[in-house]
Amino acid sequence: MRTVIFDLDGTLADTSGDLIAAANACFRQMGEGDILDPAADAGVALRGARVMLRAGLTRLGRPDEAMIDRYYPVLLEAYGAAIDHHTTLFDGAMDAVEELRRRGLGVGICTNKPERLADQLLRSLGIRDDFAALVGADTLPVRKPDPEPLREAARRCGGDPARTVLIGDSDTDRNTARAAGVPSVLVTFGPSGEDMAALAPEALLHRFDDLPDLVDQLTG
Repeated sequence: MRTVIFDLDGTLADTSGDLIAAANACFRQMGEGDILDPAADAGVALRGARVMLRAGLTRLGRPDEAMIDRYYPVLLEAYGAAIDHHTTLFDGAMDAVEELRRRGLGVGICTNKPERLADQLLRSLGIRDDFAALVGADTLPVRKPDPEPLREAARRCGGDPARTVLIGDSDTDRNTARAAGVPSVLVTFGPSGEDMAALAPEALLHRFDDLPDLVDQLTG
């Protein structure tokens, strides 16, 4: 069976506002106030908790890996406590998922968000049951861009990992698909959308309405 595996943050949903709020809660604990800007730093947020902490500490002139390690669990706790206050699904995302399923494809998620938080967010948004598989950063001993989480997500959908398309929004997703030997489709409507063409994916996605036909073209 063919499968379509989605990244979560920046691909299915814009989670940047809640991620930045959690990072800024850490900076306030440090006595520094809100360091990251919800609009200007949206792209930073979607690259993960440690990237946000590192970016903020660098701006403060003290990029300290020990501080990042110390505040990483604090950030995750703050994020989990307010995971859906600002998060929104991208227009047409779930209509595309429904159409892919109607065409007989397996649909899952492979994210570098911890599995517990990814599951919490999907349930909060009311869409967990729309995906046959969820593989997070800590589901396996390795995470993207290692290809195994993508392959495992496809297997958990009941699909063939070699007949998979990865939908994402970053170089991590592009490199994961390349390592797995399958096509990648990168979305252009996220905070870093203007950078996607330079990554030379098999296809760019400008709106979710086009995804089902695009997947058919890529997978035959």
